[in-house]
Amino acid sequence: MISPERRNEVIDALRRGTVPQRSLDAFAVGLQPFEAVIGEELESVRRGRAQFKAVRGEYGSGKTFFARWLQERAKRLGFATAEVQISETETPLHRVETVYRRLMERLATGDSASGAFRSIVDGWFFALEQDVLAEGSSASGEEPQLIERTNALMEQRLAEITKQAPAFAATLRAYRSALASNDTAMADGLLAWLAGQPNVSASVKRSAGVKGDIDHFGALSFLQGLLVVLRDSGHAGLVLVLDEVETLQRVRGDVREKGLNALRQLIDEVDSGRFPGLYLVITGTPGFFDGPQGVQRLPPLAQRLHVDFSTAAKFDNPRAVQIRLAAFDHAKLCEVGRKVRDIYAEHCNAAERVRASADDRYIDALASAVTGRLGGKVGIAPRVFLKKLVVDVLDRIDQFEEFDPRKHYALTIADGELTAVERNAAAAGNVDEIDLEV
Repeated sequence: MISPERRNEVIDALRRGTVPQRSLDAFAVGLQPFEAVIGEELESVRRGRAQFKAVRGEYGSGKTFFARWLQERAKRLGFATAEVQISETETPLHRVETVYRRLMERLATGDSASGAFRSIVDGWFFALEQDVLAEGSSASGEEPQLIERTNALMEQRLAEITKQAPAFAATLRAYRSALASNDTAMADGLLAWLAGQPNVSASVKRSAGVKGDIDHFGALSFLQGLLVVLRDSGHAGLVLVLDEVETLQRVRGDVREKGLNALRQLIDEVDSGRFPGLYLVITGTPGFFDGPQGVQRLPPLAQRLHVDFSTAAKFDNPRAVQIRLAAFDHAKLCEVGRKVRDIYAEHCNAAERVRASADDRYIDALASAVTGRLGGKVGIAPRVFLKKLVVDVLDRIDQFEEFDPRKHYALTIADGELTAVERNAAAAGNVDEIDLEV
């Protein structure tokens, strides 16, 4: 069972046709082959190593679901997480400083769904103060001496990063001084600059002795600094997901080359040990990994990500650098439908009626109907199927005692509620609906 709050979060997300942020274990299907290896890899990251994983799958295979399932598991183990959607305009992969900014905006922990950077930094300073106080110095409890000794310990912990990015430690020191002086506005500005935000005032930067905005190289060094702060404040590490990297295929040629090279650089930095405590995950379609406009355009990157998928999927190696998610089949679609129905029925006054009216046979029939409307392509059906199940069927059973989905509901799917991929897959009703290129 899950709590009423989490049950509502799951159902509300499915009503919107989106992947829930939490409680994914409650209705995950087909991820058992990856559980043990993901656990082993997270444990190695906790011990100070770094890991990289590429996740491939067609549209509807559950890449975003897998990424959030992994993040949820990681949070339970004490990791911080961040999910960044790669896009042509908002977050281009070659602009590492922009990726860093989005990472910091979406930084989450088990206690904070997003925007956790401030609480992490404050927790780190508290941990440093406790280490100073544990030394037992007679002066360590006095405020000025405590700040001075904590700053010294901070710089000691950040020594390696400071060699490459002295601004990281300088800004943290200025942030702590601003807090001690009750200058909240200054502290906010310093933390915003440290998180990669643009348009921070010059006066705020001067207080820390820094200039300009964080660039490509600074972002990589600041990521190192973030990992140190996470480790010292008691977190196991950071899981960073770069979702939908296949968007690189749609950008201008020179931008694509820069993005692919940035990805190669990140993988090499992970392998070199520069980012201890980082688990980096990317997701993409098979076309991105195998097609001429994706990874294959940069041979060194293609070599790093190559995995032989010519054998049967049941023999896939989950320890490989690249793993593939199997597309949904009818059995899996029905299984997830039953799980969602049972989650809906929990903490529901009409639980018995929900289970009886939307029994297994009805869910099987609804799954077949939705799949049929989408050209028989089960792989792209889960989002629409689950939304229809919740909004059109379960909600009505719950609210109207006389509602019987077999008598009172006929499936309809309008073009406006479909994504472009789903719309292209939908079966045409007659020859006049078929678009022909002439």
